Amino acid sequence: MNKQLLIFDLDGTLIDSVPDIADATNAMLAELGLQTFGVDDVRNWVGNGSRKLIERALKCAKDAEPTDAQVDDAQALFFEHYAKQTALHTTAYEGVSEGLKQLAAHGYTMALVTNKPYRYVPTILDFFGWTEFFAISLGGDSISEKKPNPMALNHVCKQLNISANNSYMIGDSLNDIYAGKNAGMETLGLSYGYNYGQDIRDFNPTHVFDTFGEMVAFLLK
Repeated sequence: MNKQLLIFDLDGTLIDSVPDIADATNAMLAELGLQTFGVDDVRNWVGNGSRKLIERALKCAKDAEPTDAQVDDAQALFFEHYAKQTALHTTAYEGVSEGLKQLAAHGYTMALVTNKPYRYVPTILDFFGWTEFFAISLGGDSISEKKPNPMALNHVCKQLNISANNSYMIGDSLNDIYAGKNAGMETLGLSYGYNYGQDIRDFNPTHVFDTFGEMVAFLLK
């Protein structure tokens, strides 16, 4: 394989953050006097950044396309609520903490690229004790374009002086797979994440794994 750099997605890859995201989304909708939704509904809305999440929530609640102004106002409310419970009910997927330790000990350089606003990333990494594992962490607002645009991945490679050929993009959604492909990287897909109910295999990642532990075993060979 001869890979040096592992670039990870966060939500749906390392953590299941939907319970906290759902609570914040429903608190926002309730404050606006709108219908609220179940965790499984919200699970299908995440992955494209917070603004797209809010657009989807408002569209379902209103049964109509929201205006930009309505999304702006709702997103501000969502941020207020999510800041209060960023890691209250969020959990790490099985094997992630131990797997990151093993990958670091093996000598891999690791980075984090998520579409989640960066303001929440340090809190989550600190909560799980993962801060030290990542040489660089980027949020959806750290770079001008979000995944599937490859800009953030290109930035990581440039900053760490590691080529795309020597890197894997690892994630659970089509945005992760397409971002990696757009950056010229091989990709590792994880089937247990969100991905809007679609099978990650449909987007032809280089390899697919059903558990984090299976992926770690592959990388440690």
